[in-house]
Amino acid sequence: MARLETSEMPAGPGEDRPAGRGGGRGRARWGDARGRWRRGRLIAAAAVLLALLMLLHSRLPNTIGNLGSLLQTFLPWVGIGVLVLLAAALLRRSLTAVAALVLPALVWMNLFGGLLVDKTGDGGALMVVSHNVDADNADPAGTARELAASGADLLALQELPSAHQEIYQRELAEAYPHHGIQGTVGLWSRHPIGHVRPVDTGMGWTRAMRSTVDTPHGQVAVYIAHLPSVRVQFRAGFTAGQRDDAAERLGRAIAAENLERVVLLGDLNGTMNDRALAPVTSQLRSTQGAAGAGFGFSWPAAFPVTRIDQILVRGMEPVSSWTLPATGSDHRPVAARLDP
Repeated sequence: MARLETSEMPAGPGEDRPAGRGGGRGRARWGDARGRWRRGRLIAAAAVLLALLMLLHSRLPNTIGNLGSLLQTFLPWVGIGVLVLLAAALLRRSLTAVAALVLPALVWMNLFGGLLVDKTGDGGALMVVSHNVDADNADPAGTARELAASGADLLALQELPSAHQEIYQRELAEAYPHHGIQGTVGLWSRHPIGHVRPVDTGMGWTRAMRSTVDTPHGQVAVYIAHLPSVRVQFRAGFTAGQRDDAAERLGRAIAAENLERVVLLGDLNGTMNDRALAPVTSQLRSTQGAAGAGFGFSWPAAFPVTRIDQILVRGMEPVSSWTLPATGSDHRPVAARLDP
């Protein structure tokens, strides 16, 4: 029986090369002018959705697991999604996807590009430091000595267990002749302190205080706060109800403040982007945002990924703001220089 044989002929100009060894079908190529615009549509759609997520982050509802606050706490890290999608677009050799990624990149730069600019200045009449020293700190004396060596005029400490308070008082006494403690927060100062009182944040024990400091440039109202912790749980989501209520109470106290110059130092367990802290953050300026360089991440100390330790001011001008090296705490201290 006769056998019919066929031979492969080379593809002519404009013809598709048949599949087979060496055919290259299925392999994305930049040289394929039509293909590089047709490929990667799913990646392009993901880029648009990522841009919308960042652009509309304040609209994401908090009704289910406080998802809006959770996103806003780690919002700068959403930018990693742009890099992941860019890698996918390059592997896919898709001009459509690369072009679409311009949108989320621009949105991220609009949100955070200003933080990448070094806005620190020289001088500053008053240096302040805030630090959550960690109740489980194994070396409170060493932490106190490191903080005193910073040269701060005002030193605000949070999470001060009663068992360690005497240690901090002893180690800081030489550098700071004035101090006041309320509950688990305290203020040490080179200048006279007065009108020390607790601020009720609804916790049942004192985690916030208010005092006045008589600086050479006038009286300043100093608030120190450690807002309740938040948790990320599988079923409950981002549980922040107590913190949000405490922020409301702290915001009311600051709104009622009569002094023109106000400084708030503390672990707020939230970022400046978190809408739940608006009762506080809407009244005050972040020193890191106004006079810092970079994001100023402070937690966790070993590898900081977010800034929940804040220095906020009203009636004073931030000159510089930065994060200090890690101590024995799970937080890093934050510092700022201010002009009255």
